[in-house]
Formats: sequence, structure tokens, C-alpha cells
Amino acid sequence: MSLRAGTFLFQALLMRKLAILCGLLVFAHSPLHAAGPGGVASIDRSLWPEALNSQSAFDRASRAEVLSFGRALSDSERMNDDALRDAIGVKQLDRMAVDHMRAVYWQRLAANYRMASADCRPGDDFCEEIANETDFRRVAARFEVAREGRYARWYPADQAFQRTYLHELLRLASLFSRVSSEVDIYSDRELTGNELADRQFLLTFDDGPSRADGNTDKLLATLRQRHLSATFFVLGTSLQQRLGQTSASQLATTYQGMCVGTHGWEHKSHGTWAEWQGSIERSMSLVRSTVPASATPLFRPPYGQRRSDSGPFFASHGLRVALWNIDSQDWSAKVDADQVRQRVLTLMLLWRRGVILFHDIHPKALTAVPWLLDQTSGANVKWIDCQSYR
Repeated sequence: MSLRAGTFLFQALLMRKLAILCGLLVFAHSPLHAAGPGGVASIDRSLWPEALNSQSAFDRASRAEVLSFGRALSDSERMNDDALRDAIGVKQLDRMAVDHMRAVYWQRLAANYRMASADCRPGDDFCEEIANETDFRRVAARFEVAREGRYARWYPADQAFQRTYLHELLRLASLFSRVSSEVDIYSDRELTGNELADRQFLLTFDDGPSRADGNTDKLLATLRQRHLSATFFVLGTSLQQRLGQTSASQLATTYQGMCVGTHGWEHKSHGTWAEWQGSIERSMSLVRSTVPASATPLFRPPYGQRRSDSGPFFASHGLRVALWNIDSQDWSAKVDADQVRQRVLTLMLLWRRGVILFHDIHPKALTAVPWLLDQTSGANVKWIDCQSYR
């Protein structure tokens, strides 16, 4: 090898090592929200053998999902720390935080099962009588369906869904002390959707507005056509850009009948950003001056991340943190529009109430929302007025 060629090879190897090192450094200093769950739970709802076009049909499917998640939860409690850590994809397992959220889920599941079983009749499916949470845990721990029968195709697929979904939640729980998220709250002033009544749901959309005549406008037209209201958590930068295309009065008309909260000035973690207070104040001021009739005193933190000591700041500004308990994952390239809507419907059956998170800058909600409305028509589901939620 010539000296020149050897020098070139050495330089190439050096550059490659530097590139790898820089990549590692970037990864090491990137916020943890950049690394999402290893898998995103999705399921084919056509495996369920009946439509959800009545309250009894909704309740029957709800009981099945509650028991199935309970079975996954019970199974996870038999995993040792190493196995659980690997399953949820964290380097260090915060067992105390995980156990705390497990206890919360058991309580919610038992309550949901009782509500879904209130109108059970003799011979109805998934209607074992329970008196308390202990009874429910026992029933859920041994839940399974016959290998032959109307639920035989649904059960293995749903168990896979519920295990993956549970791992999403337990991952967030384990990270919560270092990276806050929607999985838990710091005070009762933070809203999650769990405070809603049975069968009540609220649609919410993050990251807008889009450019004029884009996804946001199409979604607003769809909502009005279906006589629905929703809460839009807008970014200050996006709202400012839209004001370069659309006047404030036109935007006020665009959002008429909806609620507009703030998502901060930029899509950054408000748990670590030094300027998080200014971000909220500046963006809320722009919302109130642009769409005063639609402005709602709610802040949704990007990634659900906010400081544990931020409560006094929000209280002093008359704001509440608005999280969610049903994540559509519509931003993720791992799931398509059909998987998004099937996921949301399954989680509606599981939690029986809640705030649903979509993003109006992505097109998946445009097909998901009308489908969800059609699937639950006749099931006594109530889509609440956004003005009542604050």
C-alpha cells in the first residue's frame, strides 16, 4: 500500500470513528422522549364477533377488554425485575413507580368491570360476579377463552395487544421520576380524562394549526359536519405562522365553537426547558388575542413533560395542565390510519372514559374520527362539549 493510500485510509477510519462518537454523544444527550416504545399496540377489531351498536354490545366488549388487560397485568406481576426491564425497554427499572401504577390500574379496572357488568343478564358473556377489587384480580388472573367459539380468533390477538399496551404504560411509569409524562399526575389540578363520567369522551388535537386549507381546516370541517366540538392545543410558532396567511378574525371564525388551549411556544420538553414559563405565557397570550371566544385556560405539555414543582405557576396564571389517557399514537410511522382507529376504539372499551389524543397536523385523524363515531353509534357514548372540560 502506498503512503498516500495509507494516509487516506487512516483519515477515513478516523472520520468514521468520529461520526460514531458524535452519534453516541447526541444520543446520550437527547431527551428521553425521543426514544418511544419499542412496539405500538394495535389490533384488528374485525376479530371481535359483533358490532358495538348498542349499550349491551359495548359493555360486553368492554368487559372482555378489561379482563384481557387485567390478565396481562397479572402476568406482568409474576415477571422478575430483569425480565420486566427488558420487556418494557428501560435500562433501569423503577420498581416502586411501576408497582404504584399497577395498583392504580387494578383499581380502575375493577371499577370499570363493575360498570360494564351492571346490566348483565343470566348467560351473558364475561359476567362473573365480583364484590371487590380482590375478586376482580382473581377473575382477571385466570381469564381466557375457549379455543373453539366466537371469541377464539379475538383472544390471542387481544392478549398481544394488551401486553404491548401495558408495556407502553409501565415504561412511562418506570421513567416518570426522571422523565414526566401523561402516565401519572402531580396534583388533582392536572386533568387526564379519568375524571370524566362513564362513557364520556373528549376529542383533542395537538401541534396545529396547519397551513391554511390543510389538515386542521379539513378536520374542523369534519367535526362541524358531525356536530362535535374538540379542544385544539396549538403551538405558538404554528399559530404565528398561520397568522401570516390568515387574519385573526378569520382564525376566530375557523375555530368558532371549538376550544383552543396552548401547547407552548415550541414543541420542546417543558420539564427541562429553561424558558418554559415564558413559552406558556407567550403562547397563551397569542391564543387569547387571536381567538378570544375559543380560548380555554388549559396547557398541554409537549410529550406530557412538565416540572414537578410547576403547580403554583399554573395556579397563579389560572391554567390547568391537560393530559390524556387514550393515546392514538397517530404521529407514529409504526401504525397506519386503520391501526390508529382500531387502537383508539379498543382503549375506549378498556377505560370507558377519557381524553383522546390526536394530532391535527397529521392526516390519520381525518379518517379515524368519523369511523369511531360510526362504530359507537347507538352504544350510548357521549362526546362531551369541550367548553365543559376545564
